[in-house]
Amino acid sequence: MRTGRREAARRGGSMAQRVLPLPRQQSFYPPTVPNPFVHPRRLSAGEKLRTVLLGIILLPLRAICLAFILLLAWVFASIATFRHPGKGSVPLKGWRRRMVQTALSCLTRTMFFVMGFRVKVKGKIASPLEAPIFVAAPHSSFFDAVVSALTGMPSMVSRAENLSAPLFGTILSSLQPVSVSRQDPDSRKNTVAEITNRAVSGGQWPQILIFPEGTCTNRSCLITFKQGAFIPQVPVQPVLLRYPNRLDTVTWTWQGYSFNELCLMTLCQPFTRVEVEFLPVHVPTEEEKNDPILFANRVRQTMATALNIPVTDHTFEDCRLMISAGQLTLPMEAGLVEFTKISKKLNLKWNHVREQLDNFAAIASASKGGRIGIEEFAEYLKLPISDVLKELFLLFDRNGDGTIDFREYVIGLSILCNPANTEETIRMAFKLFDMDDDGTITEDEFACIIQSALGVPDLDVSKLFKEIDADETGRLSYDEFKDFAFKHPEYAKLFTTYLELQRYQLHMSEEDDIQSPEAKHTPVRKSTVPGSETTPTARNKVHPEGNEEDNSSTSDKKDD
Repeated sequence: MRTGRREAARRGGSMAQRVLPLPRQQSFYPPTVPNPFVHPRRLSAGEKLRTVLLGIILLPLRAICLAFILLLAWVFASIATFRHPGKGSVPLKGWRRRMVQTALSCLTRTMFFVMGFRVKVKGKIASPLEAPIFVAAPHSSFFDAVVSALTGMPSMVSRAENLSAPLFGTILSSLQPVSVSRQDPDSRKNTVAEITNRAVSGGQWPQILIFPEGTCTNRSCLITFKQGAFIPQVPVQPVLLRYPNRLDTVTWTWQGYSFNELCLMTLCQPFTRVEVEFLPVHVPTEEEKNDPILFANRVRQTMATALNIPVTDHTFEDCRLMISAGQLTLPMEAGLVEFTKISKKLNLKWNHVREQLDNFAAIASASKGGRIGIEEFAEYLKLPISDVLKELFLLFDRNGDGTIDFREYVIGLSILCNPANTEETIRMAFKLFDMDDDGTITEDEFACIIQSALGVPDLDVSKLFKEIDADETGRLSYDEFKDFAFKHPEYAKLFTTYLELQRYQLHMSEEDDIQSPEAKHTPVRKSTVPGSETTPTARNKVHPEGNEEDNSSTSDKKDD
């Protein structure tokens, strides 16, 4: 019988992928656009020379004109807000609002013209009663503010700190923005409430311009829309932005040109084309009113279809993970996980994903490109590369490219390891290791199971054992074992994979016994292979061979 089990183990190792197949959910496939937050293009030598030559003439002239226009806009904004009660809590009315809508709108258009922008407008702009909110995308530049000039200087969402900035603060205050305070823990809730109050005011407040993506991208896709513009349950008008220029000097992303560089390069160009298209107003259905996420997704899909670009589930939290990845000496794009999808489907919070990024960086730091290979995976687990370890690696490697990126690592831990890392599994594992049932695990007992699980009889596990043995007593208590298991959930799936393989091998050996009745009457010799005496002991703890009466009950074992 033991010989049959060893033969089954040999076959089971070669069939590891078939024993534990992992269905790949299509919803977890990698996004169409891997990184929408990068704009790596650099100017060629000819483009640099042309920019410098044109800049010698255009830059000083445009800088002088812009300074004059901004000063004039500050004067009009100061007049419009002079002695206005409420400090933003009461809407501007009468001549004050008309001054903002006409004078500031005209000056803003003039400013963009002086900077070289040639604006092409498509579609009809909705009135405040038709659509209290504009949603503009893709948001890729600070130059997207051109939409404000075209729509009569609507209110925007802005940080409270910006209102105190010299010159710009006064101009911004005249637009009566919805201010967001980082110091206020209820700022997000208050912001949504203020947007809702203004949207349902029946035209008393100006229309609101919102960039629902919440951060700048490279316009290759539309990322997740924030819900703020869609919670008020009012009609919105989608606004599309395009920059059809041969030389892109406007895209401002997390990886690419800086603010100052883009300003200088744009001012040194003879002209910059921009297309602004106003789509028909989207009136929410009752279903969309009750579900702002559905409302946002349908508007986003409408805009993506008109732009002929895909949608992804990236969001601002991905940008934060990018920055963290860079601080951990990983490539910045390694932090991209499509946070909206991952957090929703796997019920993960940003802080938890951030902690997993630290663990991932510890494993991938020795590799190039911010990915984990089988060698790094084995080194992290302090185990040799074996069939069982390869099987576990394949479960993480969702796209089969031979490496594990951070997105695959997060999905693997959440789907494979964390569900397997239960108290029951840990207790079963401890019982399996504790062969003499004395409540502790010695290094010999520990080595016996690990060697059996990985099929490596001469494996040295002293390094791994010492890492688990926190009090350095030479014996592992249950608390030490459980604490290590919870901090390293990868081992839980390794253990359950071993159990599944053992069940499969036992099932295969019993089928061999059924197909070959004479095997029951053939005496089985003891194996002389080193380590063969300990290997069955480890397996029998979970699947006891029992006596002849137990072995005769084949149907019962099949049910198990």
